[in-house]
This record gives sequence, C-alpha cells and structure tokens, in this order.
Amino acid sequence: MLTTDQIDKPASPSDAPEDAGFTLLEILVVIAILGLLIGLVAPAALRQLAGARVSIGNQSIERLTSVLDMYRLDTGSYPSSEDGLQALVSKPGGVANWNGPYIKGDQVPLDPWNHAYLYRNPSSRSGHDYDLCSGGPNGQGADAAGSGMICNK
Repeated sequence: MLTTDQIDKPASPSDAPEDAGFTLLEILVVIAILGLLIGLVAPAALRQLAGARVSIGNQSIERLTSVLDMYRLDTGSYPSSEDGLQALVSKPGGVANWNGPYIKGDQVPLDPWNHAYLYRNPSSRSGHDYDLCSGGPNGQGADAAGSGMICNK
C-alpha cells in the first residue's frame, strides 16, 4: 500500500532498476543458438519432405494403375501411348465401351513435383503391359529405368 509520502514524492532516476533490458551480447547469443538449432533441424525436415513426396508418388502411381485397370475392363485394352492418360479424362476416338471419365476433373493429375506422368504402351520393361512413371524431383528421364524415377510395379 502506498503512503502519502510515496505519492507526493517525484520519481528519481535512481529509483529505476539498473538492468531493465538486454545487452547486445545476450541478444547475439540467442541469435547464435537459434541459428544452430535451425541448422540442425532444417536438413532433417527437408529429408522428411523428400521422403513424403516419394511416398505420395508411389501411392499416386498405384491409384492410376487401378484406374487404368478399370479402363481396360471397360474397353478391352489399355490406352495407347498416343492417347496417353488423357484417355482417362476424355473419350479417345475409335474406342468402344468407354465408360469414363475415370478421373475427376478435366485434366490428368500431375506427380508430386508438378510434372506430367510418363505413360507408354506397350512397356519397354519385360513383364509389364505399360509403363507409368514419375520423373522424380528433377522431372527428367526418357526411359523407365532412369535414375530417380518412380514406376508402376
């Protein structure tokens, strides 16, 4: 509780606490610690992000494989390389019993790196009817065996 002496008495500079702020050295130490933490955590987070995109790419190819199988059940064959995955969205010429669209929307989905999927029928790999691949992070790869590519199994 304040007394009348304390209320009437003007505040003097000597009444203020002496360490009322941070020194430049303290601020620099905090910035250095934050920089070290970011330097250690950021690479691990980026590795997790890259792994997640690969996983999403594999799942997307599996989903498109199922959609291509439905197309084949309806039409009797997989889309040609010329028709490509666009045959899942709009009816290609000369195809009977097309029961699509097989994919929602009016465009073929892109891979996790926003590149078009590579589709080829017949396959260049033995034991496969067709090739359905993602070019990976760099989006390159002319053949299904290219490095970094994710392909149907």
